[in-house]
Amino acid sequence: MNIHRRLLCATFSDPARLVDAVLSLRRERFVVYDVFAPYPIHGLDQAMGLRRTRLPFITLLAGLAGLTFALCFQYYTNIFDWPLNVGGKPDNSTLAFVPVCFELTVLLGGLSTVAALFIRARLYPGKQEELAGPGVTDDTFTLVVREPAAAAEVARVCALLWQHDPSAIQEKEMRR
Repeated sequence: MNIHRRLLCATFSDPARLVDAVLSLRRERFVVYDVFAPYPIHGLDQAMGLRRTRLPFITLLAGLAGLTFALCFQYYTNIFDWPLNVGGKPDNSTLAFVPVCFELTVLLGGLSTVAALFIRARLYPGKQEELAGPGVTDDTFTLVVREPAAAAEVARVCALLWQHDPSAIQEKEMRR
């Protein structure tokens, strides 16, 4: 299912102007769709009003699932399925379980984090990339704003953007 969105893409050559443009647009209650930059910009996530990621929570849940699986599986195999008498030591020695528990916790936590990131970012095999503007992956900073329905609002957004001296402003229709 392809959803087409009309967007305004403003390209900047300076990261400070980009952050100022984001702040002024958000102050005027316009929706900033996304910002593209060749490197991380300090303070941009606060300027965009982004909340913290939930990936660490997914990592924690998957790690706990891996730990629980490792403990239960080792307990089951050592107590019920294949009990061994090794020098009179107890069957359920938790110290012997530590290496496998650690490895499965890290393995499931890491793999689930990568999978959740790919799912959330919609990165899948065969997906066609769609850049917001020329040079986004090289040296250009691009601010993408959802185009308002009213023509007066579009003119207002463009006027706000031109106040921050962008290199160019263009309308674009992006699929998502």
